[in-house]
Amino acid sequence: MNSWLLLLLGVFPIIVLFFLLIILRWSAKNSMIVAFLIVLVLSYFVWEVPVNQIVGASFVGIGTTFNIGLIIFGALLLLNTLKESGALGVIRRSISSVTADRRIQVIIILWIFGAFLEGAAGFGSTGAVIGSMLIGLGFPAMAAALMVMIFQSFSVTFGAAGTPVIIGINDGLGSGNIEFVNNALHIASWDQFLLDITAQIATIHGVVGIFVPLFMVVLLAGFFGEKRSFREGFGAWKFAIFGGLCVAVPYVLSAYLLGPEFPSLLGGLIGIIPAVIAAKKGWFMPKDTVWQFPKESNWEDNWKGIIDIDTDEKVASFSVFKSWIPYILTAFLLFTVNAPFLPFSAFLKKADILFTNILGTDLGTKIGIFTSPGTIFIVVSLITLWVHGMNWSLYKKAIKDSSKTVGMAIASLIFAVPMVQVFLHSGGGAAGYESIPATLASGLTFASGNLWGFVAPVIGALGAFLAGSNTFSNLMFSEFQLRMALNSNLDPSWVISLQAVGAGAGNMFSVHNVITAAAAVGLVGREGEILRKVFIPAMYYILLTGAIGTVILLGFGLNIGSFVTVLIFVTILVSIWVNKGYYKKL
Repeated sequence: MNSWLLLLLGVFPIIVLFFLLIILRWSAKNSMIVAFLIVLVLSYFVWEVPVNQIVGASFVGIGTTFNIGLIIFGALLLLNTLKESGALGVIRRSISSVTADRRIQVIIILWIFGAFLEGAAGFGSTGAVIGSMLIGLGFPAMAAALMVMIFQSFSVTFGAAGTPVIIGINDGLGSGNIEFVNNALHIASWDQFLLDITAQIATIHGVVGIFVPLFMVVLLAGFFGEKRSFREGFGAWKFAIFGGLCVAVPYVLSAYLLGPEFPSLLGGLIGIIPAVIAAKKGWFMPKDTVWQFPKESNWEDNWKGIIDIDTDEKVASFSVFKSWIPYILTAFLLFTVNAPFLPFSAFLKKADILFTNILGTDLGTKIGIFTSPGTIFIVVSLITLWVHGMNWSLYKKAIKDSSKTVGMAIASLIFAVPMVQVFLHSGGGAAGYESIPATLASGLTFASGNLWGFVAPVIGALGAFLAGSNTFSNLMFSEFQLRMALNSNLDPSWVISLQAVGAGAGNMFSVHNVITAAAAVGLVGREGEILRKVFIPAMYYILLTGAIGTVILLGFGLNIGSFVTVLIFVTILVSIWVNKGYYKKL
C-alpha cells in the first residue's frame, strides 16, 4: 500500500476523535466508541493484526481501566471523607489564611505541591487527588479540570520517581545492551548517559515551565472571573513567575546533581517553602486586590460538575494539623511506596496480580494491589475515619457518592483504553506494516534535518496523547528518535531529550488524563470542553520546546528556532508589560 495512504489511514481515527470531541462536543464515551470501532477495522483489515492480538490488547486495556478507575475512586473517596468529617472546611480556612487569592492558591497547591505528588506517584494520580481537592476548596469544576490538565506537563517527565526516564528511555533504548545504541551514542557509561539525558531534559523543562503558572492564572481569570478578564490574571504575574522559579531551580539542580528520581520530588518539596513564605509576607503578590471567583449562584452552568461541595458546610472543631493529616499521610505513603531506592516498592509489588501471555501473545498487564495510588487513597480514607472520629454512616455516604462518579468515568474508559492499546499493539500483522503510531512517526521523516528539533517533541506529544503516559511514549519512540538524529547528523542525546519533554507536554491533552481529570471533578461527558481550553498552553509548550531544541541542535543564529524562541519570549514579556498596569499599584 502507498505509504501516504497508509499514513492517512493511521491518522484517521485521531482526526475523527478530535472532530467528535472538540467540534461536535460529543462525550468521551460516545467518541471513544466510534474511534474504537475504526481502530478495530483498521487493525484487522489493513494492518492484518491477528484476532488474538487484537483481543489481547483489548484485555490489556481493560486491566489499565481498572487501575485508572481505582485511582479515581480513591481520590474521590478521600475528598468525600474529608467533606463528611468536616476537615475540608478547616483545610479551606487554613489555605485562606496563607492567601485568599485564587490565582495564588492554584500555583501553590497545584503547580508546587502537585509537583511533589507527581514525583512521588505519577500515572494520573496527581490530577485526580489535586483536582478533587480544588473542588473541595471551592473552585468551579471546569476551572479545576483545566488547571489540572495544564499542570500535567513540567512535572510529568520525572513523575513516579523518574519512571519516564528510568523505564521509558532506558528500556526504549534497550538499556544500552543493543550494540547499535552503544556505538551510536559513543558512551562509556550507560548510567552516566542517563544522568546526562536527565540534566538535558530538566534544562529544557526548566526554561519552558517557568511561564506555565502565568498561563494558568491568566486562563483562570479569563474564563472563570467575574469580569472574564485575562488582564486580571496578569495582575499576578510576579508571583506566577516566582512560583515557576520556586520549582524550576531545585528541579534543575537536582537533575544535574542527583538523577531522574528527584527533580519533581524535590522541586515541589523545596519550592513550597519560599512560595508559602512569600504569600504570607505579601512578597510578589498583587497589591490592591484579592482575586476571587464570582458567587456560586452566578456561575455559568458549564462551570459546574455533579460533585456537590457546599462551601458553607460544617467545619470540624479539631486542629488544622489534624485536618491536614490525610493529605500529609497521602504524600508520605505515595513517596514511600513508589520510590525505587527504598525497599518497600519491590516488596509490595510481589502482591501484584499479573496477566502474562494473554491469548498466546506476548501481551500482559498487571493490577497493583498495594502499590496503586488508588489503594493508598482508600487506606488513608479509612485512617481518616478513625483519626477524625467519624461514624460509619458518614463513611458509607462518602463511598456511595464516590462510586456514582467513578462508574460514569469507567463507562468512558472501558472504550478509550482498549482502543489505545489496540492502536499501540497494531504492529506485527500479516501485512508487514509497523504499528500505527510508528507509521505516524515515520510519516514525519520528511521533516528531518534542520526541522527535526520541532518534530521530535511533536512525536513525543503524539505518543503521550495516544498512550496517556510519558513513559510509554518514550518506550515507543526513543530508539526511533535516535535513528532519526543519526540520519540528520544531530546530537542524539538532545533529540531524545526533546522526545521526553514533548511527551510531558502531550499529557496536557492525553485521552486518559482528560477522562481522569473530568471524573475527579464531576465533569464526565464534557471532556471536549476541557480540551478546547487547554489548546493554547499545550501549543506554547510544544512550540517553545521545539524552538529551544532547534537552537541547541543548530546554534543561535539565522534559523527558525532562534526566530520562534525570540518571538515567544518577546510576546510573553510584552503581554506582561501591557497588562501589568491593570492594577495601578503593581
